[in-house]
Amino acid sequence: MDKEDARNQSLERLHERRKQVVRLHKRGIGIMQIVEMSGLSYPTVRRTVDLFEAGGWSAIKPAARGRSPGEGRRLTAEQEQTIRATLCDKRPEQLKMDFYLWSRAAVAELIRRDYGVEFSVRTVGKLLKRWGFTPQKPIKKAYEQRPEAVQRWLDEAYPSIEQRARAEGGEIHWGDET
Repeated sequence: MDKEDARNQSLERLHERRKQVVRLHKRGIGIMQIVEMSGLSYPTVRRTVDLFEAGGWSAIKPAARGRSPGEGRRLTAEQEQTIRATLCDKRPEQLKMDFYLWSRAAVAELIRRDYGVEFSVRTVGKLLKRWGFTPQKPIKKAYEQRPEAVQRWLDEAYPSIEQRARAEGGEIHWGDET
C-alpha cells in the first residue's frame, strides 16, 4: 500500500487518521500491522502512539499549520493605517515627492522615506490590494474642463498660434502636466 502524505490532508482528516491509529493500538495491534493497515508511515504511527501515551486524546489533535495571520509583517498596524490615510488624503506632490499620482512605485517611496522599510513594487501591489485599493484608469476628460471655453480657445487663440508656428518653421506638440 502506498504511503499517504499528511501534508495534503485537512486538519480534520488528519485528526481522524490519528484517532484510528490510537484505536487500533488500544486493541493490541502492533505498530507494523497498523502501518500496513492504515497506509501511514512508521514514524507517523509511532509518533501518534507516543503522543497519545504521553498526553491522551488532546495530545493527538493536530495544530494549525503555517504562519498565523499578520506574523512576519514589516510594518505595524499603526504604520499601515497612517499610510492608508495618507494615500486617501494627500497627493504625492503635496508631500514633495516626484510623482503626480499614487502608483505602486510612489507608495514604495513613501514607505521607504517615512519608515525606512524597502518593498518591491510587486509587494506594494499586494499591500494595496490587502488594504482595499484597486488600480484605477483615469477618465478621458478632466472634471474641470469646460467644453465651451475649449472651443472658444480653438476658434480664437489657436489659429494665431498655428500661423506663427508655420511662419517660424516650428511644430506644435500637445501634452499635459503629467
